[in-house]
Amino acid sequence: MAIEVNSDDILFLDIETAPAVSSHAEMTDQMKELWEKKAKGLKRDDETPEELFERAGLYAEFGKVVCISAGYHSGSRFRVKSVYGDDEKQLLGEFASMASRWSSRKDPWLCGHNIREFDIPYIARRILINGMRVPDLLNNAGKKPWEVKVLDTMELWRFGDYRSYASLALLSEILGIPAPKDDIDGSMVGRVYWEDRDIERIARYCEKDVVAVARLFARITGREMVSDDDIESITAFR
Repeated sequence: MAIEVNSDDILFLDIETAPAVSSHAEMTDQMKELWEKKAKGLKRDDETPEELFERAGLYAEFGKVVCISAGYHSGSRFRVKSVYGDDEKQLLGEFASMASRWSSRKDPWLCGHNIREFDIPYIARRILINGMRVPDLLNNAGKKPWEVKVLDTMELWRFGDYRSYASLALLSEILGIPAPKDDIDGSMVGRVYWEDRDIERIARYCEKDVVAVARLFARITGREMVSDDDIESITAFR
């Protein structure tokens, strides 16, 4: 697949989210009522709103961002930076600063798996909820299709077929890409965050997804995949 975008101009992105509070019981009465209305459209059989609460992290109105990992090519290296922690406003602010620096490039792009339907809108909504300004790089409202600088590996894999969903783990497996899911999976993030209190484990998992997305993009577009030896974790985005 031919895509006329320089690999060095792409910021690969992945986020991890968790319910905004540790349990259904911790919600305010008003939020419990609103979650019950939301849960009516989610439940199967006799599931209760309390039983469905572990899925609250999937929805920006009831969840929060606990980690954002970003990666980019720099010469022969692939550099990965994560922002994570309990203070969502602080980590969103750090990411907004990263996004601002990236958008100053001549031709900045974002790439992720299902990034159009999940990562970008989730981050933007949580930024607004936290009373902050949405970075221009994430604000696609009103833009013409050719002005939106987003590459979604799920859309690339669909080849125009919008009826199905293929996970990053599935595509990594069938395309021979080193699998990122060797520790936890997305359904476990809420428990690892609230019960295990192991945010570093979540960050490691999120970074592996970013590497997997970069490799998937390379595989689909016929580019060379980054090797393990070329991956570099950085503390400062540059």
